[in-house]
This record gives sequence, structure tokens and C-alpha cells, in this order.
Amino acid sequence: MPQRRRRETGVSTLDRFFCSCPRGLEAALAAELGELGVGGVEEVPGGVAFTGGWADCYRVNLMSRIASRVLWRVGSARYRDEHDIYRAAIDLPWNTWFDVEQTLRVDVSAIRSPVRSLEFVTLRVKDAVCDRFRAETGSRPSVDTTDPDARVQAFLTDRDVTFYLDTSGEALFKRGARREVTNAPLRENLAAGILRLTGWRPDEPLVDPMCGGGTFLSEAAQMALGLAPGAGRRFGFERLAVFDTDLWKRTRAAAMTVPEGRPKPMLYGSDIDPAAIEATRANLEAAGVLDFVELRRVDALELVPPATPGVMIANPPYGERMGDTERLRAFYPLLGDRLKKAWPGWRAYLFSADMELAKRIGLKASRRTPLFNGPLECRLFEYKVVAGTNRGTAFAEQASPGS
Repeated sequence: MPQRRRRETGVSTLDRFFCSCPRGLEAALAAELGELGVGGVEEVPGGVAFTGGWADCYRVNLMSRIASRVLWRVGSARYRDEHDIYRAAIDLPWNTWFDVEQTLRVDVSAIRSPVRSLEFVTLRVKDAVCDRFRAETGSRPSVDTTDPDARVQAFLTDRDVTFYLDTSGEALFKRGARREVTNAPLRENLAAGILRLTGWRPDEPLVDPMCGGGTFLSEAAQMALGLAPGAGRRFGFERLAVFDTDLWKRTRAAAMTVPEGRPKPMLYGSDIDPAAIEATRANLEAAGVLDFVELRRVDALELVPPATPGVMIANPPYGERMGDTERLRAFYPLLGDRLKKAWPGWRAYLFSADMELAKRIGLKASRRTPLFNGPLECRLFEYKVVAGTNRGTAFAEQASPGS
């Protein structure tokens, strides 16, 4: 990529940004952005808008665990048809935000839009961007749908089109640390959002008895240690002409300062599948948090609590993933019985797309939070396990052979 000076582009001190996130996590993301110190936070379906400067944009990309992308709003207009959208796009000074030598990708999404084809609108927006470059520079950028330098997003409502430049690049849930992928892996930002919904605190024990690839455990460890989720990756804003290298260095240095003296988190993961344990171990090691999680191979129906009551979190298998409906119907009642007998005083959270779970587990959920895992509608079920008997032995004493 050619070396460039940062150009003055007429960008105001404060700009509008939009953070997308998994549906159902908008409130959690808004709270997180408030903690990160950004202003003008406004929840909307599918994400959170905020007002800020580029330091805020850099910090949110680096530090947000829940956001999927951070989009910079660069223009908007009313429209009636595809020709209006083209004219609105060609009026924007794209060549001041990225160079003609760089590659381009355009994506379009819509809610209640009257246009007949989003694919055609995508082509018209791409044509408008390229035509503006040709008018200004005599050349046009090339298209790269896999790894573009600049990602243009257009969002249509019933009468308005809004244009964004993606400042994240690859989606933010790609932390750059996952080594092993299990069946139906949970995205990192969804796992982080779920952890926030549980109200888990780093000074509480956290147990994942069906850890799969270890996403809950990895996110919890990084949260407890104060590690920046984006520390090991690059961002789309680094390719934009408005990128301020010095500001990014200062923002990154401030965000990466971790307070000393944090207590070691009490994190425990287990799974009946040895391959899942090995995948979790590899992913925790890649994230730099393996030393902060205790792993054991053991059946969830035989697991006993490792410490004083805390939070159990699990993404149990469901039919969409396993295709074994009868086995699951038998498993859920056994899981409910185990929770009642062995986990009194704990808060248990089960994330599932299988609504049979709620009917068969035999426990009354104190809360059911609708969430989406991609296009799949799910629920986060909260169970406050009442006092019972049979607390069992210590976590470290129950490993199955081969652990």
C-alpha cells in the first residue's frame, strides 16, 4: 500500500459512528461504550450510535468486546429510487478518505426499503464511488471483496440512505487468537455480551461445564485481567487517508495500560470430549490466558462445584448442531436434576437455540433473554439454583482418565 500523509479532509472534531453488534446485545454494548468514555450513546436495533472523535473510534475498536464493527458515518440523503442513491453517493468526497490505488468493497443493507434489488443498489453505489474517483483523479479503484483497503457500507430505510466507512476491517469478534475451531463455535463478541448479561464479576468463580472451544473462558479471563481484545490485530482505519498515526499510538498506549495487582480469576472449564479440551487449551494458549483457567475432562452430569457459589455458563448441544433429538431430550432433565442436587446457590446460564430445553430441564427460569447467534434465534436462560444437597468433592479431584 502506498505511503501517505494524513490529509486535512474537513472532518469535524466530533463525528457520528455506529457500532453493530449481535441482536439482543444493544443495551450491553451501550453500557460498555459508556464505560469506555464515549458520548452521545444511542441504542438502535442492531447496534449503538455514538458521537466522538477519532480517539474514541480507535479506543472502541481496540477495547470493545461486544461490538462487531465500528462504522464512520460519512453522509446521508433522502431517496426515492436507485438513481437518487447513486447521486447521493457520487456527491461524497471518497477520494479524500482513501486513495485510488487502494481496493474497495461495497455492502448494502436495508429495513423497509422500497428498492427492488439490493444487489443492483450495491452496483450503483460502487459505480458512484468509482465515478467520483475518475472525475477527481482520472482513475478508479479496484474491487476486492475478500480483503479490501476500504469498506463502504450503505444502509437504507424506507426513505433515507446513510453511507459509512468501516473503521474495523475484519469483524471485531476476530480477536486474532483462535487456533482451534470446534463445531458451531460461539463468536467471541457474543460470548462477551452473554458474560455481561450474567452479571459475572471477576472475583466470582466461573464454570463452563461444556466448554467446546473455550470461548466463554477466554473472554472471561481477558476481562478479568483487563486485556484489550483488539491488542493482537490490525484495523481498517489504519488504511484510511484520515488515519492519524500519532493519535493512534497515544490512544493505544493509554488503553493498553493494565492496572497491577489484579487477583487471579477463578475460572474452570470441562467437557466430556477430549478433543474439545485440547481445542480449549490451544485457544487459551493463543490468547495468552491458559495459566488462568483450570481444565478437566469430565461429564457435565458428574461435575461438582469447584468453589463457593458463582456463575455457571454453558452453550449446551442442541439439535441444530448435533441432529440427535432423542439424546438431547434425555439429557436436559438429567442436567436439571444435576443442577438441583450439586449446584445450590449458583446462578446457571444456558444459551441455546433449542426451546425444548426450557420445557424439559425441570427448572423455572428466572429470566429468558432473546439473542441471535448469527441468523439463529436463541435464548439465554437464567436459573437461580436453590439450596440442595450433594455438593460433592473438589473440581481438581474428579478428572476422568485422559484429562
